[in-house]
Amino acid sequence: MWRRSAVSRFSSRISVSSSSLPNPRLIPWSRELCVVNSFTEPPIPSESTAKLGITGVKSDANRVFAAGTVAATATTGEVSSRVAAMAGLGNHYARCYWELSKARLSMLVVATSGTGYILGTGNAAISFPGLCYTCAGTMLIAASANSLNQIFEISNDAKMKRTMLRPLPSGRISVPHAVAWATIAGASGACLLASKTNMLAAGLASANLVLYAFVYTPLKQLHPINTWVGAVVGAIPPLLGWAAASGQISFNSMILPAALYFWQIPHFMALAHLCRNDYAAGGYKMLSLFDPSGKRIAAVALRNCFYMVPLGFIAYDWGLTSSWFCLESTLLTLAIAVTAFSFYRDRTMQKARKMFHASLLFLPVFMSGLLLHRVSNENQQQLIEEKTGLSDSTSNEVKTLRRKKRVAQPPVAYASAAPFPFLPAPSFYSP
Repeated sequence: MWRRSAVSRFSSRISVSSSSLPNPRLIPWSRELCVVNSFTEPPIPSESTAKLGITGVKSDANRVFAAGTVAATATTGEVSSRVAAMAGLGNHYARCYWELSKARLSMLVVATSGTGYILGTGNAAISFPGLCYTCAGTMLIAASANSLNQIFEISNDAKMKRTMLRPLPSGRISVPHAVAWATIAGASGACLLASKTNMLAAGLASANLVLYAFVYTPLKQLHPINTWVGAVVGAIPPLLGWAAASGQISFNSMILPAALYFWQIPHFMALAHLCRNDYAAGGYKMLSLFDPSGKRIAAVALRNCFYMVPLGFIAYDWGLTSSWFCLESTLLTLAIAVTAFSFYRDRTMQKARKMFHASLLFLPVFMSGLLLHRVSNENQQQLIEEKTGLSDSTSNEVKTLRRKKRVAQPPVAYASAAPFPFLPAPSFYSP
């Protein structure tokens, strides 16, 4: 009798302990604990007292093992939750850095810088480490400049539908954090360019950062000339790439920057017309706000499209590209000029949007043509000789004959012949 009563007391204690557990809905791992504690032993035969003791030992061992499993599960869950929280925080700040840097715009700047680097090598063999260092440094400088731009324009961005969800106006990142990010990125980019390329490239990058963040950005709220200052900012990256590759600046290095300068005018005029209300709400002094009809900005865009027409011929004449680039560049420039002329005749949002999309297509095609038809240094000399049709000996003979024929002339004769060819030459002028 006392044997069965001992077993019943032991079972009742187990049932009481299991009924005192907390609500399984409140603690995730409480279900497993309830299952472990509510486990009951099978009926024990009355004739074996030794087995009763052994069963009790086994039950205590099961309890210890279950408690250890629950503790391990809790610890694992806590660690995994912390890892998930850290991963979410890292993803949050990575997204903020991406938006502060205007990553897609910065990658376009990197593409222009990389194109300038390839053109600046002048040879078929390109230094890929140098190209990578140049692109990385340009990306960091562009990220820093764009971040500083957003830091200075928090109040303006908060008033515009297009920009009110950026990290700073929306409060997803603090201003000191953004300043620290911009400072580290800018300093790292300048140091990378200075150590891995040359000081000329680093100086151009630093000057462009200052021009964009501290001149162009405040000028947007003061005068419409900010568009032309911004065009200068956009024209410097290919010059930076050329300087990083060659260590110098030449006339050939100005072709792609000139194309970028003239290209940005119709691009931004179309954007200013499309976002006129947003710019007005943000307090930006764009030309479109002073031109309600849109005729003036359309004329400016069309004029700058025509300015790009001679660039293909200049690139060929200076030995930078082959003759095929003249035809391709001319057709491409006329195509964007057609959209600008269409916008000039009918100044609607639809026509402005077509001109904007045409400008987005123009730049990558133009740069691809430059890279495809570029001429190396060895071929440049051969091309020059083919165009002149003179060998070295013949050119030296011509120079010698010119020296012999040269006589002293009055200053007026030089003035009439050189800077003012439309004036009649004096009677004593002898060519």
